[in-house]
Amino acid sequence: MHTLRATPIRLRAGFALLAALASASLVASPAVAATADEGDVTWTVRTASNDFGPDRTSFRYTLEPGTEVADAMVVSNHGVTPLELGVYAADGFTTESGQFDLIVGGAESKNVGVWVRSDSDHITIDPGATVEVPFTVSVPGNATPGDYAGGIVTSLAETGGTETIDVDRRLGIRIGLRVGGDLAPGLAVENVHVDWSGGLNPFAGGDATIGYTLHNTGNTTLSAEQHATLSGPFGWFPTAVGEIADPPQLLPGESWTVSVPVRDVPATFLLSASVGVVPVVVEASGSTTSLERVEAGANGAAVPWMLLVLIVFVAALVVATIRLRAVLGARRQAREDARVKEAIDLALAERATTA
Repeated sequence: MHTLRATPIRLRAGFALLAALASASLVASPAVAATADEGDVTWTVRTASNDFGPDRTSFRYTLEPGTEVADAMVVSNHGVTPLELGVYAADGFTTESGQFDLIVGGAESKNVGVWVRSDSDHITIDPGATVEVPFTVSVPGNATPGDYAGGIVTSLAETGGTETIDVDRRLGIRIGLRVGGDLAPGLAVENVHVDWSGGLNPFAGGDATIGYTLHNTGNTTLSAEQHATLSGPFGWFPTAVGEIADPPQLLPGESWTVSVPVRDVPATFLLSASVGVVPVVVEASGSTTSLERVEAGANGAAVPWMLLVLIVFVAALVVATIRLRAVLGARRQAREDARVKEAIDLALAERATTA
């Protein structure tokens, strides 16, 4: 559905009035300045070239609890005026759209945002200059093993001309951290359900939706390969399910809701959906490892209500016709009985007169 990118991060954006702080979201590649269309941002950020290698697209580390590592971010001012930038770190998360994001500045971080500390929380860069911003990642001795994500951010706060809106322009780089220890990847398929809706044509099928939630229950970053099947009772009337896009990389504890549309599903009264998911562990190096397949299923109704209404209507019409015929027949029989009785009475009267 969506794919995360390990390039400098896109931060959440919002605007609020009455002197509240708003954030303008901007993205720049590691070595290219943002353009005027992105809000006249005149600086770029990239990883430093050092023992970790040149031209990295993000910071990635594997550290044991109680250890630390030093690294640096390079910031360049491509503008014509000096820049005063704030520097801070924050925890990361996966948005509902599947993109990697950071919690807003000032919000409480619990891991990477706390463990990453730069030498200074503010830097000044002259026009055309480049500065290196050193920082240290210190993992506490009691840190739980597993994967964590966050980022280091440069921030430029500006006051709007109306003095009612402040804009905080930010550029940052993702930090991926694996804390050593027992790794226990796990993925659960939860809340599986299947829904069906038919049209007005009582003899046609309808459209179904298979829904479920992927829940990263382990302590490593996971993606997944997904497959699903849909059929009627006893496996009859199988319906082809299209290709399901891979979910984004989910951090430990995160969930991702999946909705799979299936067209032209016959009204079989009962539908059976089966979901098979192969968890894919994303290693600290960026490589992947597939785990054992996880399966789950659910049943749902596929009732052709319009056809049932038509059947009930026809049945009611048949019953009404039978009852009407019975009533009319009874009336005819009553008239015939009355005619016969009248004739008999008349004959008896004539016979009595003759005698």
